Amino acid sequence: MPRVLVAGKIHADGLAILRQAPGVEVDYVEEVSAESYRPFLPVADALLIRTQPLTGAHVEEAPNLKIVSRHGVGYDSVDVAALNGRGISLAVIGDVNSRAVAEHAAMLMLSAARRTVLFDKKMRAGDWNYRNSLDAAELDGGTLLLIGFGRIGKRLAQIATALGMSVLAYDKFQDPAAIRAQGATPVADLIEALRSADVVSLHVPKASDDALIGAKELAVMKPSAILVNTARGGLIDEGALLDALEEGRIAAAALDVFEDEPPRPGSALLANERIVLSPHNAGLTEACARRMAISAAQNILDFFNDTLDAALVVNGSELAENRVSAVGN
Repeated sequence: MPRVLVAGKIHADGLAILRQAPGVEVDYVEEVSAESYRPFLPVADALLIRTQPLTGAHVEEAPNLKIVSRHGVGYDSVDVAALNGRGISLAVIGDVNSRAVAEHAAMLMLSAARRTVLFDKKMRAGDWNYRNSLDAAELDGGTLLLIGFGRIGKRLAQIATALGMSVLAYDKFQDPAAIRAQGATPVADLIEALRSADVVSLHVPKASDDALIGAKELAVMKPSAILVNTARGGLIDEGALLDALEEGRIAAAALDVFEDEPPRPGSALLANERIVLSPHNAGLTEACARRMAISAAQNILDFFNDTLDAALVVNGSELAENRVSAVGN
């Protein structure tokens, strides 16, 4: 039976699934860093990993590795090509965190619009009369632009509609008719959509080294606009965002993810009062953490029992092509 390396602290119920499985050995490293789990790679048959990097060099150090299970749905920090070269499956969790992340994104939208953090700070400092600054905005009647209309985007659209917002959706991979069926309006031109949005919320993976929202995109947004990112660090050019905020070209931002995690001490992001921050915890409610841990652990057991849902294996087609190629040779 396999030896499983759990790299990063996970909910106890997910860990229990592995520890109680007959014959399974578990190495558990709570620290979320590559350095902490690396010594256990040479004996690992399976790896359950949080957000820390898994590089090609790490894969080479794990000669027995057969399955990597991500404690989440993203895998930007995983060298998928290295896994493909070794025939190692990469699995992600099912739809267990979309509602938690959408709820968090809605909270950030509201907090940025109503200036919750700043009003809290002012009141604690004794500045009760800051209430008369009218430094708050309403979302009701505004327009939300969702960049990405997957499970999280769809759920956030429902919440925004309940708040009285109209919803635009920019997603190259979604059928416009399906977007309309969800009560949103599909848009094909991102720049034009940015011009009309009061709130922009990102829900896409990072597809390239270039930022999706940079100086060009920020330049067309409304001075009253709010930018929200609960998706991936690097989707927003943080330097361009800071310039836009400092120059009053957009009103506020709310970020759960960052280019550097955690942001470096002294980062201008931490000092800007127009940015609401959270530590990449959109999906880290107790209930959601439990679901994620159980799903990630179960993926490993299902793999060794040959019952893993193929829809959760993100590199399944590449592995199949490699097998066909090997047979042909």
